[in-house]
Amino acid sequence: MKKYSIAILSIVSGLFYSQITIGKTTPSSLPANTSVSIEFGNATGGNKGIVLPWVTQTSLVAGAVPGTIVFDSRASEQKIYFAKAATSNSTVVSQWVDLSVGALTPTTAFTPDTNGENNSAKVLIGGNPVTDTTPGILVLGAKDKAMVLPRVTSIADIVSPSAGMMVFLTGTTTAPINQLAVFNGREWSFWSK
Repeated sequence: MKKYSIAILSIVSGLFYSQITIGKTTPSSLPANTSVSIEFGNATGGNKGIVLPWVTQTSLVAGAVPGTIVFDSRASEQKIYFAKAATSNSTVVSQWVDLSVGALTPTTAFTPDTNGENNSAKVLIGGNPVTDTTPGILVLGAKDKAMVLPRVTSIADIVSPSAGMMVFLTGTTTAPINQLAVFNGREWSFWSK
């Protein structure tokens, strides 16, 4: 009965176009900006990130579209990858870009759990569940809204980061600012514009 209730609530909630905030100190039904579909945490001072889906090989990600981000958990990889298209407006992945570039590979391989996976599981935010066939765990379907990553002042504020974690580093005047930070299980890699 519980599974049916969750399924019905998921379908019904997918019919409403909404904005979502998760992990804010002061709960709010709306993000600070109307161009945001999902916002994680406060503007500064966070100590948590989001953990990306673990896969056993990027080439095995069924139906990947440009913008897909995953953690490749193979012992030889242990990297975070971003799916990129060759041209704008293309829906075909032409390459997987290594976002962990420069980071040392973890000395211990991470093993994904052996629990069965529901490959059709999907949360769609801001799209039409009837027409949106984009595969993924969390799909942001609105064409005019973006996701705001969890923001931290320093990666040192994250006590025990998990492999595949991603945050936005707001920094301070003495630390790097405005960078995407990804963790491969051993080291952080940083990206800025």
